Amino acid sequence: MEIAAAAFARGATQGSEVAGLVRVSASEVISVEILPPILADLRRRHPQLVVALSPNNRNEDLLRREADVAVRMVRPAQGALVARRIGDIHVGLHVRAELLAGRAAPATFEEVIAFGLIGVESDNAVVRAMRAGGIPIRVEDFAFRTDSDLAQMAALRAGLGIGVCQVPLAARDPALVRILPDAFSHPLDTWVVMHE
Repeated sequence: MEIAAAAFARGATQGSEVAGLVRVSASEVISVEILPPILADLRRRHPQLVVALSPNNRNEDLLRREADVAVRMVRPAQGALVARRIGDIHVGLHVRAELLAGRAAPATFEEVIAFGLIGVESDNAVVRAMRAGGIPIRVEDFAFRTDSDLAQMAALRAGLGIGVCQVPLAARDPALVRILPDAFSHPLDTWVVMHE
């Protein structure tokens, strides 16, 4: 994410001063949970910088200037963009610890589904990636459904069931515990993308 901050600053540079407007696009979770402290530090160092943040799970079109810089979880297909892979963000299954009080943690994915799984309302890339990775998941298996990543995070934190969450993000919340770490671990490629 430090690389992303440097890209934001480069995007706004006018002459030798870092100033002006930079439109940043990132997923809902990255925009709300990860970027704010990075952007706060960037603004302290460059007070003339103005950031317009677009928390959106849709990949906005940089070529059409919908954004200047994007943090994406897929490699961009547009050749006229500069893209730099900044690493993986691993996701795993997590649950609110108090839900496990007095009962064993699910030991299989079938037990996870029976416990209550938080997920999407419509088939998406994450569900398809899970199936491709050998996890036979269907939309019908989700006990709580929403296509909003933020609503899924809120449901996980509230104890509505077991949910998929970024491992480093869940580690910041002592109320959440990871389950089935060996059976379910999925890396998400993370890219910073901007205009040439």
